[in-house]
Amino acid sequence: MRKFVLTILSLSLVVSCEVNHLVNDAGYRQQMENDLLARLDGDGNLKDFYKAEDLIITTEEREALRFLYAYMPLADFTDYTTEYYLSNVRSSLDTRDEMGWNVPEREFRHFVLPIRVNNENLDSSRVVFAREIKPRVKGMAMKDAILEVNHWCHEKLTYKPSDARTLSPLASARSSLGRCGEESTFTVAALRSVGIPARQVYTPRWAHSDDNHAWVEAWADGEWYFMGACEPEPVLNLGWFNDPASRGLLMHTRVFGRYDGPEEKVMEGANYTEINLIDNYAKTARVDFLVVNEDGTPVDSALVDFDIYNYAEFYPALSKYTGKDGKTFLTAGMGDMLAWASKDGMYGLSKVSFGQDSLVTIVMTSNHPDESESMMIVPPVGGAGIPEVTEEQRAANSVRFASEDQIRKAYMATFAKDDGTQKGGFLAKSAGNQGVIGGFLAAHPDQRALDLLGSLSDKDMIDVTIEILEDSYQDKEAILCPRVANEFLTPYKGFFKSVLSAEEQETLSNPVNLIKWVKDNITLVNDTKAWRITMSPVGVFKSRLADPKSREIFFVSLARTLGIDARKDPVTGKVQYASPASPETGKDWIDVDFESAKEALTPKGTVVLKYVPTPKLANPGYYSNFTISKIQDGRTRLLAFDEGQVDMGGGVSWENVFKKGTELDTGDYILVSGNRLSDGSVPVTINKFTIKEGETAAVDLAIGIPDDKLSVIGEFDSETKYWKTAGSEPVSILSTTGRGVYVVGFLTPRHEPSVHAVNDIVAAKEDLEKCGLPILLLTSEDGLDWIKEYSAKLPSNVSYGIAPKEMLEGALPRVMIADTFNRVFFKTEGYTIGLGDQLLGAAAKL
Repeated sequence: MRKFVLTILSLSLVVSCEVNHLVNDAGYRQQMENDLLARLDGDGNLKDFYKAEDLIITTEEREALRFLYAYMPLADFTDYTTEYYLSNVRSSLDTRDEMGWNVPEREFRHFVLPIRVNNENLDSSRVVFAREIKPRVKGMAMKDAILEVNHWCHEKLTYKPSDARTLSPLASARSSLGRCGEESTFTVAALRSVGIPARQVYTPRWAHSDDNHAWVEAWADGEWYFMGACEPEPVLNLGWFNDPASRGLLMHTRVFGRYDGPEEKVMEGANYTEINLIDNYAKTARVDFLVVNEDGTPVDSALVDFDIYNYAEFYPALSKYTGKDGKTFLTAGMGDMLAWASKDGMYGLSKVSFGQDSLVTIVMTSNHPDESESMMIVPPVGGAGIPEVTEEQRAANSVRFASEDQIRKAYMATFAKDDGTQKGGFLAKSAGNQGVIGGFLAAHPDQRALDLLGSLSDKDMIDVTIEILEDSYQDKEAILCPRVANEFLTPYKGFFKSVLSAEEQETLSNPVNLIKWVKDNITLVNDTKAWRITMSPVGVFKSRLADPKSREIFFVSLARTLGIDARKDPVTGKVQYASPASPETGKDWIDVDFESAKEALTPKGTVVLKYVPTPKLANPGYYSNFTISKIQDGRTRLLAFDEGQVDMGGGVSWENVFKKGTELDTGDYILVSGNRLSDGSVPVTINKFTIKEGETAAVDLAIGIPDDKLSVIGEFDSETKYWKTAGSEPVSILSTTGRGVYVVGFLTPRHEPSVHAVNDIVAAKEDLEKCGLPILLLTSEDGLDWIKEYSAKLPSNVSYGIAPKEMLEGALPRVMIADTFNRVFFKTEGYTIGLGDQLLGAAAKL
């Protein structure tokens, strides 16, 4: 009996001592430990930020924390507490056990556990979302749960374009609006909160149209499925972008940590793995690349940028390094890209056609004469597979969609309305953050408070905190504006004043001393293969570490705290501070050079673009028809001039900037010019030129437009709202025409030119119906009955409505052929004859 009892006790001890690992692969677990220890033992003060050893935690929690800390971006290490990460880990583990999805360890580790999705600031959405969503999906099959989560996301968020900074999931929910990057970040966060593996899929640039897009893939029962974020469909693998994605060149996602999944890896960095997902969406082909010097020897570790033509720029959509043999490869959609290889200031480039080329050799050199090269860039041909959806499924989904719209609109109805005052404008932009903005203005009813808010971006109104506002408002000696670039704002001025002595502040208020202090005291972490998120200025100061961008923002932030007017130049991205203004020269911006710890006035020259206007293109626009990039260290860096619609009087164009000439820093540049055709292809010219000090470079702006094809001649927002009837809710043009190409006309009721236009459309009724393009005719409220008088005579594919007043200004009728990528292919204004035939002729060229 005694022997039996001892045996039971021994078994109990074995069971009680059993360790439940989160990472069961001992080899991966050891690699993870080595990577974390290397970070903690490296430069800076990172050990001060890792507090897991002070907490009472389980083995799973400890391994989860060590996995996160081993691979998180540096900013996440310094700007958030260990307690914050532990609360997210515990929520993830509890949800895993509660939901019982049976997710494999690898998918859980890389696609559920990480909080970060994109470049958003981190928040408590993991815990908040889990509490709200779990009751809706518990007990569902995984695929059904994915669809249900997307319906929940649609209740909270809908699409609105905005700047490149990504709101946190909770900030997006607060505003109910987000661009596709924010919608997909939000949806990935929601799926992960209930234990469903999810990842953001990104096409950095479309191949056939000027724009990009992001959506979501979610894992269920061994497979990955895609969907439009916050755009619920009845089934998975269905979204408005099925066809555009089939014409894509690249789709990829960034996976947290060292990932050993089956997908093609395009970059393996210190803390992330970039994987290529294009095979999930389009027909693809592989091309091998060989990078050599002029003497034919292979170049090891050459950086190859794969550039997609978009917004009149060859955008570096993805980068890979060559091996010791000078080789690398890429799988992409079957269209054209530019491969640009560089190393140590040398570079070489070559057009590559996936599906036609098998091996491309790029010769790098430091000798590049000023010359031009022309090429035709052709995007892939589409061919999307569309999953079957029954009429019953579609009808049920439409009912839910409308109900979710009403839920969201009811919340948005609580937002402040713009009353025409400056204060009212800020409150209206703040959406669900109106309590913060309103409270700040109530506490400080003065011009300084209004000036502070005016120095921020529209998006800042949504997520700026009272601590940030007070930090800048209260410091009367500092430069008022806290924003430097597109970083997430945090308070820093009060912190700097508290940790720097009066003597140190006085010394560092000399810009030369400040440059030297930053160089001597902040260790630069310049790992080009690392996942980098902008660090807060306080995080940089405490850790004494920074990546290049974070160091720049840190310098500007500290300089402004000390009363130095500093900035990142919005066009060139250079860090600068202002010299004292003089009556003769005004304010000069002095470049900051951290490497030499000196100040410098960069020598400049002038560029003039030579162009002969044509009836098809009188005034080429920057981003629409041309861009300029500076060649730095062998790579291109776009000059980021202000955006805007040239044909609406905004933005940068040939006529208002480059016709008479504009100043540029000395150095080598490329001018990329083209005009996209309606089939998505582009005749492109690359013109390399040099700016010399005090001299003017006259450069040809070459833009070819074939006579037998339609080209993109402008932009028009398909999300523009109109009213179907007087007093009705406004709807978007897109919601009426559907995705694709459409005709929109703006008419003056009973005005002879508009009457002619309508009669010409009537005359071409039969052919316009066969053509099938949706036609939307918009007029004033008192003209709606007039246009309806023609309803029996007009083509059946014509709709009517009331236009916003501003759309009825200028020469009318104004009729355009456009598409829902906001491209305009045909436009006529004022009196014209044979409009119906003109539309048919233009449509035939599409």
